[in-house]
Order: sequence, then structure tokens, then C-alpha cells
Amino acid sequence: MIFNLFFFIQYCILYLVIIMERLQKYISNSGYCSRRKAENLIVQGLVFVNGEKITSLGTKVSEKDQVMIDGQILDKEDKVYFLLNKPKGYVSTVSDEHKRKTVIDLIDTEKRVYPVGRLDYDTTGMLILTNDGELTNLLMHPSNNINKVYVVKVEGKIDGSDIYNLKNGVIIDNEKTSPAEAKLVKYDKAKNVSTVKLTIHEGKNHQVKKMFQAINKNVLKLKRESIAFLTLEGLNTGEYRKLNPKEVKKLYNEAKN
Repeated sequence: MIFNLFFFIQYCILYLVIIMERLQKYISNSGYCSRRKAENLIVQGLVFVNGEKITSLGTKVSEKDQVMIDGQILDKEDKVYFLLNKPKGYVSTVSDEHKRKTVIDLIDTEKRVYPVGRLDYDTTGMLILTNDGELTNLLMHPSNNINKVYVVKVEGKIDGSDIYNLKNGVIIDNEKTSPAEAKLVKYDKAKNVSTVKLTIHEGKNHQVKKMFQAINKNVLKLKRESIAFLTLEGLNTGEYRKLNPKEVKKLYNEAKN
């Protein structure tokens, strides 16, 4: 009798561990927003669980709990994943206070998706949009070393010392960037413009532009060509496609490994 009771208690504990998860992860997995944004909403006192305001990031919930944000009850929804070739003139946010066009306007879906990271208003190229908060967190965390490749056109001639500095790290925002890959693709003498391919795994604000500013070079044009193994092949500017399950699984594996 005691033996059976012991295993019953162990089963109950295991069951609770399996179904309970942190509130910010629950929110991001619902597709409402990213985990980082969810943490901000909790701290601001905008999240309610079973009618009670929650401000602690350590709070855990289960499927049985009712989570509400701004009067909206959250339900987990099927995950969707889009790969967009972002054009100029769009901001990488869900909404914009200045009424500018956002990347969400380019995606035809009823799901509440959001961009994984950001590309500047005048920057083009690859952007992933999803409602998968866990994958978003994995892809954005610099410790997971997800490579992002940019093609950068800058004013002036890039020399060997510039490439060396980009590879070994430069100081931006009082911090040194991590080692990167940098290669001079070509130099147009007539236009006095250099084209550089730069590979980084960090995601600091305006990082690529600031890296070139650190070597006294003005960025004229910037495009992100790839993230991890994904490329823009087959996608014209402004077009997008869904990621298939195999690609999503591979992204998870690369981020976790």
C-alpha cells in the first residue's frame, strides 16, 4: 500500500512538471508575442491569470489556467513559419505608431505572427515571421551562434586592415563585437563603392551599420541574404513562402546544438 502510494505521488509530481511552464513562455507559445515582449507585459502588470494580476516572471501556469492580456483570453494555436524577402520601406514590427507599413502587411495569414529580430526600414532581405515564441528566443539568443549573412555596399575602398578589424571585432556601443567572417567581394573604382559579405551571429541594434561606422565607412545599401542554412532562392523582393516541417526542425536543431 505504501509502495503504491509512493509511486502515485511520484507520478503526480512528474505530471505537474510536464504540464507547468513559465508564464512568459506560455504567452509566446500562444502566438501573442515574443517571450521578451511577454516578459515586459508581465512586469508592467498587464497579464492576468485566473483573474489575478501577475507581475512575477517566475510564475508558472498550465493548460487549465486562464491567461488574459488586455481583455483577450489566450489559446494556444498552431504554429506557422514564413520566410520573407523584405523590401525597403517596411518596418519590422507588428504595428507602427507613425502609421508606416509593416512587414506584417506583406503576409497573408489570420495568425498573429511577428518578426524574428529586425531589419531596418531601408534594409532588405531575409526575415522570418512566426508565432513560435520558443524558436524566436532560440534564434535571437547570441549564444546559439546562428549565422546571418549580409551583403553590404559602402562608400569608399575597403582595404585589408578594414577586413581584419571586422573579422576580429570592433567597438560599438562600448562593447566589442564577436569575431565575424568578412570578405571583400568587389571594389567599383568608378563609383568608389566597395561590396562586402559579412557573416555575424549576434543581433545588436543596427549592428552591421555600426560595425562599418566603426571603421569609418558609410553604408549605402544593406541586404541580409541568409539565416543559418536558409537562403532567398526563388523569392523576389516582397515575396514570401512557408517554411516546411523539415526546415523548422533543422532550425531547432541548429539553435539547440
